[in-house]
Amino acid sequence: MTTGRTEEIAAGLAETRERIATAASAAGRLAEDVHLIVVTKFFPASDVRILAGLGVTDVGENRHQEAAAKAAECADLGLRWHYIGGLQSNKAAAVAGYADVVESVDRSSLLPRLSRGAGERGQIIDVLLQVSLDPPGRAGRAGAEPGDVRDLAAEVVATDGLRLRGLMAVAPLGEEPEPAFVRLARIREDFLVEHPEATVLSAGMSGDLEQAITHGATHVRVGSAVLGERPTVK
Repeated sequence: MTTGRTEEIAAGLAETRERIATAASAAGRLAEDVHLIVVTKFFPASDVRILAGLGVTDVGENRHQEAAAKAAECADLGLRWHYIGGLQSNKAAAVAGYADVVESVDRSSLLPRLSRGAGERGQIIDVLLQVSLDPPGRAGRAGAEPGDVRDLAAEVVATDGLRLRGLMAVAPLGEEPEPAFVRLARIREDFLVEHPEATVLSAGMSGDLEQAITHGATHVRVGSAVLGERPTVK
């Protein structure tokens, strides 16, 4: 069973890495400049161990309770844990207790609690600002409005225990991803003028990683393309 699962994950990982390499080459970029975060939501810790054995260094989770338990169970693997889900203020300090990167910071009320959690852990937490790519006035994905990014970034920089590393975004539902990632690239250009060291751009998932890489993604968050269909949650 374990051998079969290892082969299945290895095949998905190889195919995903090939997609990344092909997209990077087409964009005139190096494959090694695009980092893979494997999203392990709903998959067991045993899969995380297989991924680590196959050379994966970064994993992503978006539900606090599951993420905390899995990070504790896999603490010996030396992985870099990314929290990529919507973040409730009352969970922020706890998330900072195990996440090395919090990718979903979209409002300033999260910052004091993340700072507290980072202080209790004794570790600097890397932060990405999640930017909404939805058209104005349309409810959709989470994220700060593009016009609010400048002020939010300044607040992160001024907060103890947090390090501003870049931006994260998800393509809107019901829209082709290409135009959204074009908008994201423009937002990033303005952002980098004031924060040239915050070069991370986390964008692109199983269905749209090529478009994201075309428009500058440095990190892609991939789950099903590597791990297969998500298990049914009871």
